[in-house]
Amino acid sequence: NQVLEMFDHAYSNYMEHAYPADELMPLTCRGRVRGQEPSRGDVDDALGKFSLTLIDTLDTLVVLNKTKEFEEAVKKVIKDVNLDNDIVVSVFETNIRVLGGLLGGHSVAIMLKEKGEYMQWYNGELLHMAKELGYKLLPAFNTTSGLPYPRVNLKFGVRHPEARTGTETDTCTACAGTLILEFAALSRFTGTSIFEEYARKALDFIWEKRQRSSNLVGVTINIHTGDWVRKDSGVGAGIDSYYEYLLKAYVLLGDDSFLERFNTHYDAIMRYISQPPLLLDVHIHKPMLNARTWMDSLLAFFPGLQVLKGDIRPAIETHEMLYQVIKKHNFLPEAFTTDFRVHWAQHPLRPEFAESTYFLYKATGDPYYLEVGKTLIENLNKYARVPCGFAAMKDVRTGSHEDRMDSFFLAEMFKYLYLLFADKEDMIFDIEDYIFTTEAHLLPLWLSTTNQTISKKNTTTEYTELDDSNFDWTCPNTQILFPNDPMFAQSIREPLKNVVDKSCPRGMSRAEESLGSGPKPPLRARDFMASNPEHLEILKKMGVSLIHLKDGRVQLVQHAVQAASSLDAEDGLRFMQEMIELSSQQQKEQQLPPRAVQIVSHPFFGRVVLTAGPAQFGMDLSKHKAGTRGFVATIKPYNGCSEITNPEAVKEKIALMQRGQCMFAEKARNIQKAGAIGGIVIDDNEGSSSDTAPLFQMAGDGKNTDDITIPMLFLFNKEGNIILDAIREYEAVEVLLSDKAKDRATIFKGKMIPNYIIDSNLEMENMDQKSSENDSHKPNSEEAPSESQDAGAVGEEPEGGESSAVGDPDPLPPASADSAGISTAHEDPHGPESTEAVAPEPACAPGDSQPQEQSTQPESSSKAHWDTKVQPMESILADWNEDIEAFEMMEKDEL
Repeated sequence: NQVLEMFDHAYSNYMEHAYPADELMPLTCRGRVRGQEPSRGDVDDALGKFSLTLIDTLDTLVVLNKTKEFEEAVKKVIKDVNLDNDIVVSVFETNIRVLGGLLGGHSVAIMLKEKGEYMQWYNGELLHMAKELGYKLLPAFNTTSGLPYPRVNLKFGVRHPEARTGTETDTCTACAGTLILEFAALSRFTGTSIFEEYARKALDFIWEKRQRSSNLVGVTINIHTGDWVRKDSGVGAGIDSYYEYLLKAYVLLGDDSFLERFNTHYDAIMRYISQPPLLLDVHIHKPMLNARTWMDSLLAFFPGLQVLKGDIRPAIETHEMLYQVIKKHNFLPEAFTTDFRVHWAQHPLRPEFAESTYFLYKATGDPYYLEVGKTLIENLNKYARVPCGFAAMKDVRTGSHEDRMDSFFLAEMFKYLYLLFADKEDMIFDIEDYIFTTEAHLLPLWLSTTNQTISKKNTTTEYTELDDSNFDWTCPNTQILFPNDPMFAQSIREPLKNVVDKSCPRGMSRAEESLGSGPKPPLRARDFMASNPEHLEILKKMGVSLIHLKDGRVQLVQHAVQAASSLDAEDGLRFMQEMIELSSQQQKEQQLPPRAVQIVSHPFFGRVVLTAGPAQFGMDLSKHKAGTRGFVATIKPYNGCSEITNPEAVKEKIALMQRGQCMFAEKARNIQKAGAIGGIVIDDNEGSSSDTAPLFQMAGDGKNTDDITIPMLFLFNKEGNIILDAIREYEAVEVLLSDKAKDRATIFKGKMIPNYIIDSNLEMENMDQKSSENDSHKPNSEEAPSESQDAGAVGEEPEGGESSAVGDPDPLPPASADSAGISTAHEDPHGPESTEAVAPEPACAPGDSQPQEQSTQPESSSKAHWDTKVQPMESILADWNEDIEAFEMMEKDEL
């Protein structure tokens, strides 16, 4: 019932505030129309002005037994949706969301029609639309390889002069390999074979281009030459659904070649990528070498796929690890490190973890997974629910929101959560008669025997039979693989229950090292002075050169071959490592985490949270857990650079002011003098947003700022306008300034809460108890931000205050880290004076007792490197060229 209520809240708000737009913007209660909102880059390629969310939600309505709403929705789609728009869309997203949504809607429509009560008027209209869309996607396949272009114009195709696309050369493996289910279903439904033929050709090409020694595929591939552009391989973003569709194509179509390919890839995944409970990307040519030290959230689907394959133990292990991450951060961050700190803090309400939870429960019958589902529901209601739907999390550490509710939230999340808790009698049809696409759309299994226009011949070449009894071709017998015994899964989970909370083993510090018998470099990083000639001479002896850059920065670079001896080269390496550690530590000391502005008045009641930049002066909100709460008031003059002329309006309130024309500290002193209890500075750059800009910190004015005692926060223009719009509409707007978002039980503790904002799982009589529980868990939840402040994790803008020498790695990629640098930089006059540092923080891999150190050689050969001076650097770099390429690509990597 809770899932149904949550779905109704999201769906009704989309229909009321957004339809016929593609998606709902839940913070501003309006539809997202492409071209009318600031571009979000590739994310917007899913939007095609075809009422995306409604089409994506069609079969979810039937799964949730909302047949009347489904019938109305189908009529709206038939009547209102236009697929002939002059707009460039993603072939991948349009296929899985729109084509898949139309086919899923058609599948359940004909099922309902056969039952005789609903949809009696239906005559295949959704299928006709699906076929029309299929033909509009076909021009993308006009390549010599058969791999589709990543984008297509719905009206003009690819090559047409007005298409504005067709110049791309690369596509991701999942983008080209996640077509077979929808395209084959379209061919089987309509009897038109061309769709299945094109999808099969693309899959055949990817299979032929796999790396033959490792049997792995890369992330991106050139659609014309078939060369791998990105040579790292994993089971997350860019590859994920390629593997999924190989196995599911076998299930749906019955073609043995798809299972053979999947088994071959799966063997490689478990051999190289799976490092239980982690799944880490590797290089396809050197699969024993990890390509990164973090994981992305899209790999959360993989335990569900392993259940479908019948490999239950690693599925339980990885799922449990992911659940521990969720319990630490409330949601699964878009990316997290091997020691479970936040790497990318966003969470767009992805459903992959809920999907795996559903499959594991179906496989084991373990009620533990029902408790996992309840946790997901509670977190969605507590942290993501807003008056107009559910908002994506902008930062899981602060609880701030992003103005987006993607269509997959309605298409997948509620489907899997409902099925997790539903009994057989709750369903109006047998879900086992269908297979889920990657977007959770339903395709009937009887398609395998319908319109088989493609001859089922084995196109898999060079397939090697694998000596593994787990690769049986029959569907797994659940009674044998995992008896309905909860203790089976619990015994696997038990060793992993504290895996996230265990701290990363700490390596020996340099101070401790110097006290022992270990080698001590002649110059310590903390003692180094760039103006000391003696120090410069020591650096030269160690092979370290000092470079003065044009912008005034100083960079240190080490080349081991230029050192006086191998021992001096070792000293130089230690010095550079010390310098990187020292600069990373200095940066951390200066960094401040993001803060939160939470709107607590009617009708928001704490549900809208905005990411705010901190100030390096005034009240430290991290030391005042209650935060500062008050009504907001706009000051005069709005820039706050002179004495406030409306002090009566500002007294005992939180002052709103505009950035610019004077120092931030001056603004703070003026509003404090007028009696304000806090201040919010709103960016004067029109359209700026924390969605696209790094976190901004307000610096002091170079003087003593101890006289400023009120809290000051910074909001970008878009977030600031949300508060200004609220003032225009509701006049009295109350906000809470805090170090991180508070749940509503904490906000309203001791106060009456209007009944209509109380969650269905929160009763008035246990309000204080709930608050106490939250308080008792607070230390656990609040350690996340502090533990995740690794260099670059927050993406903060360089800070103000005094600048100091900090580590800055050499432009060479990490694979050839025989060099490193140190630099200081000053920002332009518009922003605060700042310090810049991008030195990497060592990350611990499971089982490591010391931080991993950058090296140009594998550990086993490091000594040989120093002893063999005759080996030139060029030969080392040539030997590692492939890995360097991959690391350079990783630096630009985005999900």
